[in-house]
Amino acid sequence: MRLKLSNRSSVDQWINKIEQRPALAVTISIVWLLLINYIAFVWNLGNIGLIDETEPLFAEASRQMLVTGDWITPFFNGETRFDKPALIYWCQALAYSIMGVNEWAARIPSALAATGVTALAFYGIHWHFAKKDQLEQVANPNRRYLTAAIASALMALNPEMIVWGRVGVSDMLLTGCIASALLCFFLGYAQNSSPSPFPNKWYLACYVLMTGAILTKGPVGIVLPGLIMIAFALYLGKFCELWREMRPILGMGIVFALSAPWYILVTWRNGWNFINTFFVYHNIERFTEVVNGHSAPWYFYFLVVLLGFAPYSVFIPMSIARLKFWQRSHWKNQERSQQLGLFACFWFLGVFCFFTISVTKLPSYVLPLMPAAAILVALSWSNLYPNTQTPQAFHISSWVNVAFLSTLGVALFNISHIIGKDPAAPELYEQIQNSGMANVGGIIWLTGAVIIAILILSYRWRAIITINLVGFVAFLSLVLMPALFLMDQERQEPLRQLSALAVKEKQPNEELVMVGFKKPTVTFYTQNKVNYLEFSQQALDHIYNQAANKTHPASLLLLTEQKKLIDMNLPPDIYKNIATKGAYNLIRIPLQRIKQNKKEKTDIS
Repeated sequence: MRLKLSNRSSVDQWINKIEQRPALAVTISIVWLLLINYIAFVWNLGNIGLIDETEPLFAEASRQMLVTGDWITPFFNGETRFDKPALIYWCQALAYSIMGVNEWAARIPSALAATGVTALAFYGIHWHFAKKDQLEQVANPNRRYLTAAIASALMALNPEMIVWGRVGVSDMLLTGCIASALLCFFLGYAQNSSPSPFPNKWYLACYVLMTGAILTKGPVGIVLPGLIMIAFALYLGKFCELWREMRPILGMGIVFALSAPWYILVTWRNGWNFINTFFVYHNIERFTEVVNGHSAPWYFYFLVVLLGFAPYSVFIPMSIARLKFWQRSHWKNQERSQQLGLFACFWFLGVFCFFTISVTKLPSYVLPLMPAAAILVALSWSNLYPNTQTPQAFHISSWVNVAFLSTLGVALFNISHIIGKDPAAPELYEQIQNSGMANVGGIIWLTGAVIIAILILSYRWRAIITINLVGFVAFLSLVLMPALFLMDQERQEPLRQLSALAVKEKQPNEELVMVGFKKPTVTFYTQNKVNYLEFSQQALDHIYNQAANKTHPASLLLLTEQKKLIDMNLPPDIYKNIATKGAYNLIRIPLQRIKQNKKEKTDIS
């Protein structure tokens, strides 16, 4: 059977006609960006509940900021929360004031940050190729528009960007600020034409965006992009030249003027507590020591990039190698506008090496390199314009792509055996397997592997990345999204239901206690303070202490797992079971009954 593909020349002719109508070209570009970003970051964004453990910490701290009117000190559950600076809380609180307190509002800052990066990257890559056409004195609009479209799609449609672009935490906002700052730096560098007493508009935007990164996650917001820019400048022998262009003293003045007020105010209010928690623990110690048990081997981020940028990650080594970045004299002689690939290489390797050196390791740490990976792979794909001999490295990478997709397909057919059990939802992966979703995913990737093999054998190289993108969108639509709803139903919905019941059942001054686990979603959905106790004995001691207190309320609500309830060994007649949802129980314990029970035991003894 002969695979039929659209005629390449007709596509090129269509794009050439669009190029002759600038308004239409801009409109189609905007529609494309809206489409891919909607699929990646907006579709069903708020239709899935908040995900424990981290997301509700941010969502509730932002809600408390809005309710209390304290825009300086973040609080969660009545305690200060200095894990991250204030920008993410400000963004979420502002969204709450516009959209109401809900999942959509908690996540929209992340979705907008991701969308902003893909749009700026589209512009940057289109501008890069427009300059390339001017230098080569050719008109090649198909290369400009298609490469920009491919790059923005690769940037949006990969697991790492989709996960963090759909979660209401600070990671995507940080990535949006850092990645946009680096893109603005390159555009400012490439477009700087003459010395000026002030940095050009792109350099100024870079400084403002680094300020956003500092207010999102602290010193890393300026240290990481600063190291990348300095390394790039030193490599090209342009450090002094860029120093004069960027006016870094002025730039640091801008950064300090915009970021320092919050740091000064929060330190003034909280003193050493803020300095020790934020700067020492969450910055210095995270880089130099293992924090919260988040350790990993040296090759950890190789696996994160492989799976986080799947299925296109197999093209990254080839995309870096084709640049021949070791040929310094070649790159030094290139026009500035044509050094985008080299800069993306420094960007990718800079983020990768920085966090590989860090002792504490988390998958989200390397999120800022994903835009660079997309740019690298898209630029490599653009080498197929004009239709010249395909590089051997692309040939090899394509076959690796076939093997990788085949492995993913086979793994999905056996997902329940590979992943094991989720303690919060023991039957989840078996349900996914039994629902047929995993098999659909396996078929999608195995079919993609077969099509790509056919494309390789028929020398249709340009369609290979497109097949990967189409396969990923199909996988997202038919497998990942339904799996997310099932996961939410099994893991999070029972807690939301019990939280709603707790709000309904809660009596005045009645305490809500959670035993054996800490699920911050309960604090967010009840909008009440929750007393988290880790051990069963702790809970028993707390109950008896409350019963002995003369000013105690009449009862308390207890949210616990069934096994913890058994461990506590409370007599069945001493509490009332309000509801059981999933693995969790909500019970009411009359403290007067506890007091009587204790007295009866004392009398008997």
